[in-house]
Amino acid sequence: MSRASRARQIVTAAAYGGGSLGLLTAVGWALLFGQAKLARRWVGPPATRPPVGDGVWGSGPGPEITLAVLGDSSAAGLGVHDLLETPGVLLAAGLSEVAGQPVRLVTAAVVGARSEHLESQVEQVSDRHPDVVLIMIGANDVTSRTRPAEAVAHLARTVRRVRAVGGEVVVGTCPDLGTVEPIAQPLRLVARIWSRQMAAAQTIAVVEAGGRTVSLGDVLGPEFAARPDELFSADRFHPSAEGYAAAAAVMLPSVCAALGLWPEEGDALVDRRLFAPDGVRPVATAAARAAGRPGTEVTGVRVDGRESGPWGRWAFLRRRRPRPVAGPTEVPHVH
Repeated sequence: MSRASRARQIVTAAAYGGGSLGLLTAVGWALLFGQAKLARRWVGPPATRPPVGDGVWGSGPGPEITLAVLGDSSAAGLGVHDLLETPGVLLAAGLSEVAGQPVRLVTAAVVGARSEHLESQVEQVSDRHPDVVLIMIGANDVTSRTRPAEAVAHLARTVRRVRAVGGEVVVGTCPDLGTVEPIAQPLRLVARIWSRQMAAAQTIAVVEAGGRTVSLGDVLGPEFAARPDELFSADRFHPSAEGYAAAAAVMLPSVCAALGLWPEEGDALVDRRLFAPDGVRPVATAAARAAGRPGTEVTGVRVDGRESGPWGRWAFLRRRRPRPVAGPTEVPHVH
């Protein structure tokens, strides 16, 4: 079964309340579960909580833009000690620079969160009426053996809720867990497969719910493998400041584009060898390709005035040029 077919199967199961899609035999699970326990002991619990940078970043003549950040430890910035190095602050500062407006950052991301926690997180920020919501989720769903269909269903409901009240949504999909050093083979290989499958299923669900995704797995994966001392933090599991900066650089253009602050096509790098000649694919095919391509954004698109074709929702793939984010030098103005 192709990755696209598998991802579509997961999303279909989520839509109809399924969730019995198995990935391994009981014997395989026993082996991998034992390896996972060893890896968790190696990594250990986080030594500190991530710093919180909520408040207003940047300035300008326009009204505040509200950016909400939901998700797990990667969204919260676990692994760094300076709030100026967290992905939320980096994105808020970068967004303010592009927009020429102040950006209010509201963080509801929690260390250890799974997709099932997103709905309570969005409840926490709903009274702030965020203009754009950034979600980074999926790793803990994989490591906790959450059924993919269940995880994707929770994510889709969260996206639909934000879109229903006019907010934009950008999802950084499941990272590549095959780069985590404490994970031994064969678990490392399986973790990579699961991560990419989860990312593909997330992409289908998010695009069909009205959001857009950015593939993080292969943005960080090769760099983590080549430069682990720089891009992993001390726990060998979470990104370092350089790792978060790399993630923020590929997500910022998509966040800006979602708000109409970035040209949709002006910086799009459509690889015609890997994608369709015009960058348009059925969403399942687009999702499968994005899961294994660095920094690929997937968003819904109309073809001849129609959102869907014979193989489902149309989607556009693009690789935006990363925009390095210079961290702010001052703490936010909180009010």
